[in-house]
Amino acid sequence: MANLTLGPNLVEQLCTELAVTQIKVLVLLNSQLTKIHNKTFKGLQNTTLAVLDISKNSLTQIDNDSFIYLESLTVLNLEENQVSHLNAGAFKGLSSVKSLNLQKFFSTAKDPKIDDMSFHWLTNLENLNMERNKNLDFTQFTFIGLTRLKNLSLTECSFKSFTNRTFLSLSKSPLIFLNLTKTNIAKLEYGMFSNMEYLQILDLGLNKIEQTLSGYEFKGLLSIKMIYLSYNKHLALTSTSFSFVPTLEKLNLRKTALTFNAESTSPFACLKNLTVLDLANNNIANMVEDVFSGLQSLRILNLQHNNLARLWKKANPGGPVLFLKGLQNLEILDLLSNGFDEIPASALKGLFNLNILNLGENNVYVLPQSLFEDQSSLDSIDLHKNLITSVEPSTLKNVFNSLKMLNMGQNPFDCTCESIAWFANWLNTTNTSVVGRDKQYVCNTPNKYHGIYVENFDSSPCKDTAPFKAVFILTFTITCCFLFLVLFIHFQGWRIQFYWNVVVNKILGFRVIDPGN
Repeated sequence: MANLTLGPNLVEQLCTELAVTQIKVLVLLNSQLTKIHNKTFKGLQNTTLAVLDISKNSLTQIDNDSFIYLESLTVLNLEENQVSHLNAGAFKGLSSVKSLNLQKFFSTAKDPKIDDMSFHWLTNLENLNMERNKNLDFTQFTFIGLTRLKNLSLTECSFKSFTNRTFLSLSKSPLIFLNLTKTNIAKLEYGMFSNMEYLQILDLGLNKIEQTLSGYEFKGLLSIKMIYLSYNKHLALTSTSFSFVPTLEKLNLRKTALTFNAESTSPFACLKNLTVLDLANNNIANMVEDVFSGLQSLRILNLQHNNLARLWKKANPGGPVLFLKGLQNLEILDLLSNGFDEIPASALKGLFNLNILNLGENNVYVLPQSLFEDQSSLDSIDLHKNLITSVEPSTLKNVFNSLKMLNMGQNPFDCTCESIAWFANWLNTTNTSVVGRDKQYVCNTPNKYHGIYVENFDSSPCKDTAPFKAVFILTFTITCCFLFLVLFIHFQGWRIQFYWNVVVNKILGFRVIDPGN
C-alpha cells in the first residue's frame, strides 16, 4: 500500500477491512497518514500483524494509546516524519516490539520534546534507531524501562547538552552497541558511560573531540571490546588513557592528530587483549621503543600515513628505534607512506607470524639481506612506489617461495644481470599473484632497457657467463696468492734463510774447524 494517497480516514477503513485476514506485514509508506489517533489501527485488533511501516508520511501527531491493538507487532518503522512531541503513552501496548526505527522522526521540529517514560512500554525492545534527529534532550527518565535494549544508534544527532548525565536512564539496559558517529561531540566527560557495564562496541568516530584522555572517560565499561575514535580533532594519550578498559580488543584512532604525552609507560600497556590497533593518518613522528610493549595479542597494526622515517635512520640519536619489538603474534603490518628511506636489518625481528606487510609508497632503495629472516609465513608483500633498483635473491628468495601476493610496481628497476635477472626469471615462472605485472614493472636503467617491462628482460647473456664465474674466481685467487708469495720472499727471504740455518744446525749439530788442519 506504499505511495498511495490514503490519509487518516482511509487508513482506518483499510484496517477495518483487514480485520478478518491473516496479515503479517502492512506497509503504509508515503500514504499521507498525517495523524494517528487511538482508533486508527483498531481494526487490526484480532490480527497477528508483525511488521508495520508508516515511514515518510509527514506524520505530525501520535496520540496516546494509538498502538494498543497491535500486541503482536515486532517491527515498527516511523522513519522520516514530522512529529514534534512524543507523548508518554504513544507506544503503549507495544510490549512485543523488538525493533523501532525513529530515524528523522522529528525531522522538522526545532525543539522536539520526548516525554519522560515514553519508551517504558517497550519492554522487549532490542534495537532502537534514532539517527538524524536534531536538538535532542535526554533526561534521566527518557529510556527508563528498556530492560532488553541491545543496540542504540544516534548517528548524526545533535543534543542540547552532552554530559555525564545524558545516558543515565540507560543504567538498567543491557546495551551492547552505542553509535554516536557524527554527533558533534567536542569533549567526553568523566563517567559518561559508567552505567554501561555490558557495552561491547562504542562508536565515537567523526566527531570534534579535542582533549587529553585521562582514562576516566571510559570508566565503567567493564565488557567493552571495541572503541572507535577515528576522525576526531585532537587526542592526546597518557599512560592511563585506557587503564579502565583492559578488555578492549579493537581500538581505532585514525586521523585524530594523535600525540603521546612524554611518559615512560606506554598508553597501551594495559591492553593485553588488544588484537587490532589503528593509528593511521596521524603524522606521528616520534615514538619510544616500548610504545607497543605488552601487546602480545596484537594481530593487526595500522601505521600508514605517518612520519616515522627518522626512527629507523642510523643517524637517529641513540640509533634506530625498533618500535615493533615484542609483537610476536602480529599478522598484518601496514607502514604505507611513512617516508622510510632506511630499514634496519632487525626492524622485523621477532615477527614470526607476520602474513601481510605493506611498505608501499616510501623511499626505500635497499632491503637489508637479513630483513626477512623471521618471516617464513609471509603471504603478501607490498613495496610499490619505492626507490628499489635491484631484487636480490639473498634477501627475498626464501620469502618468495611461499608468497601469494606481491606488489613491487612503480620502482626504478636497474635491468642488469646482477640486479634483475633472477627477479625477471621469477616473474615469468611464478604462480604468485603479482599486482600490475604487465604495466607497473618497468626498467629505468640502463638506457638499453629503459621503458622495457622487467618480465621481458633478456637474461640469456647472464646465463652464458655463468660457467666461467667459478673459473674466474679460482684463477684470481691463485694469482693473488702467487703474487703475495713472490713479494714475501723478495722482502723477507733473508729472514727465512737465517731461521732455516739456525734450525738445521740445532738439529744436526755443528763443530769447530781445527786451524791446524
